Amino acid sequence: MTESRAGFLKPGAGPDRAVATAVLLLGLLCLWQATIIPATPLYAQVGPKFVPYLVGAMVSAIGIGLVLAALRGGWSAQMEEVRDAPPTNWRALGLVGAGLVANLALIDWLGFVFAATVQFVLVAAGFGSRRPGRDLLIGLVVTLGAFLAFDKLLGVNIGGGILEGIL
Repeated sequence: MTESRAGFLKPGAGPDRAVATAVLLLGLLCLWQATIIPATPLYAQVGPKFVPYLVGAMVSAIGIGLVLAALRGGWSAQMEEVRDAPPTNWRALGLVGAGLVANLALIDWLGFVFAATVQFVLVAAGFGSRRPGRDLLIGLVVTLGAFLAFDKLLGVNIGGGILEGIL
């Protein structure tokens, strides 16, 4: 039996092949769905299909790479050999999750800038930051910049909340 065929038939490579196939199919689904987006004559250069095609092509390329890796025996066996992984940091995971929940809970009420700033502070704490004041200032500057870029440069309202009338 050839080496590539032996890798393909390797018992532990089944889940790897399934994941690789799913990623490839997801990329192909993105490409197919991009073909049915209606094009309008308003777009001279980059139309509404560009980003979906780009994402579909990239996900398909990753899927092809994963399929090739799975056909060579997969990656799960190599990951099982690494047994020195640290234990799960539940505090960090909880802070990142709390940041996501806080953003969802606050975005309608306070708007993008404040909701995303709270999320930034919680995620920074989850990644080990011990300076919440600095994180608050950085988060406020970054999210305010993003809001202004979307609102003023692109004309896209991403939810001003309590800053709607001020900015």
